[in-house]
Order: sequence, then structure tokens, then C-alpha cells
Amino acid sequence: MAVEIMKKVYRPSSLVGQVYARPYGSAMAPMPIGNVLELSLEHTEDVQKQDDMTAMGGGTHAEKRRVTEVLVKMKLADLNVVNLARGVLGTAQGIEAGDKTDEAHTATLGGLLRLEHIQPTSVVVKKGADSATATPVTAAGNYEVRPEGIYLLPAAAGIADADKLWVSYSYGAYAAIEALTTIAPELEFTFGGLNEADSGKPMVVEIWRSSQGITKTLALINKEFGALDVEGTVLMDPTKTGVGISRYYKASMA
Repeated sequence: MAVEIMKKVYRPSSLVGQVYARPYGSAMAPMPIGNVLELSLEHTEDVQKQDDMTAMGGGTHAEKRRVTEVLVKMKLADLNVVNLARGVLGTAQGIEAGDKTDEAHTATLGGLLRLEHIQPTSVVVKKGADSATATPVTAAGNYEVRPEGIYLLPAAAGIADADKLWVSYSYGAYAAIEALTTIAPELEFTFGGLNEADSGKPMVVEIWRSSQGITKTLALINKEFGALDVEGTVLMDPTKTGVGISRYYKASMA
């Protein structure tokens, strides 16, 4: 019965579970965002005190407390396209597989030809003043095909500095994220928690409206697993009305 749940004293807490998000005000279904290593709500309050001046010795005559801020903080383990785009305030675009013909470059031995697309396959490199008269260059002893482009060997036999090169290749589908191209998103979060310290009992927390700021660090080379540390402010949701109804978040416990 609900009254028994309300009176329950023994409730140690060690929560795991799924976190879901959707744009604030959207009718779409909340979507899981992946493995979240840490999730917390952090409250800040303004405390004003009035001194007790009626007698020697000091003390507090009155106190007023008001919450000034609630932050939601997350450590995201899955650097998927959606999480990464939100974490760098970026826009994401899906690039379909295709072919590129005679992409123009100028040779610098020991340097990289950064191609327009990543992960090239079926690569053909030609050398010449123009693409129509250029002749193929063999890969052996001249260049290596890498996911980021074509690396020209420092001692390439068939290529010299400043040679005009023409690269044709195929590429697979991929996602491109342009960072710092949008404002911080406003999201609605749902946490479906399970309490490992209390027989797996559920605890669901719904955060009605929250901003999500840019990640503090985007680790690109790291001996440990990568993660995104992001935080945002829990904002007032004006659509939540009624006596005793929170405009910020709700926790439901079984």
C-alpha cells in the first residue's frame, strides 16, 4: 500500500539505470542516451540570516532560504553522434557513401593530403599539370592510405614537393559534426533508476526542462575511457501548474 511506502525508513540507495532525453516541448518519444556513468542534481540556495541583537552572545534571530539554482550534471560514456553534437553545441549531418573523382592537391613529402571525405578506399593517385593528362602513381614507396587521408612518404620516389596530384577514391557513409554552431539545447530528461541496495526497487526522476551546456573537456587522446562531462540548469517549466506540483522535477519511488 502507498501508506507503507510513505512510512518506510530503510531505504539505502545505490542507483543504476537508463537516462532518456527529448527536446523540451517535443511530442517525440524520449530516447535513451546510452551509458551514463554519473548523474546528479545539485542544489544551490541563498541563505539570509538576521542577527539576534536582543542579548549578549550573538545568535540567529531569523533565517530565510531560497533556492537560486539547480544543476543537472552527467558523465556520458557513449560518445554517439547525438551526445557529441549536444556536448559541443554542434550540428550533425549524415554523409552518404559516394565516389570522388580527381580531387586536387599539392604534394608536400612527409605530409598528409587531407581528403574531403574520410576512410577512402579504391584510391587512385595521379600526377600531372591537369587531371586529363595526369598519370597514375603507384602506392608502393610513395604513399599510404589512411582513414584521415593520403600520407606522402618522406622519401617518395615517384612524387616531389609541389607536384600537382589528383586523387580519386570511394568513401562510406559517415557523420560530420560542426562544433559551436548552435545554442545550448533545452531538454527533458527521464531517469529510470533501479536501486541495487534495495532489491532493485525503481526510482523514476523526471526533469521537465533543462539546458545542457558545452562539455568542459573533449579528450581526444587519453589512456582511460573517454567520457563527456556536461551540465545544465534545471529551468522552470511554465506548463506545470497546480498546488504542490513542481515546475522543475519529480521523483517517483516504489
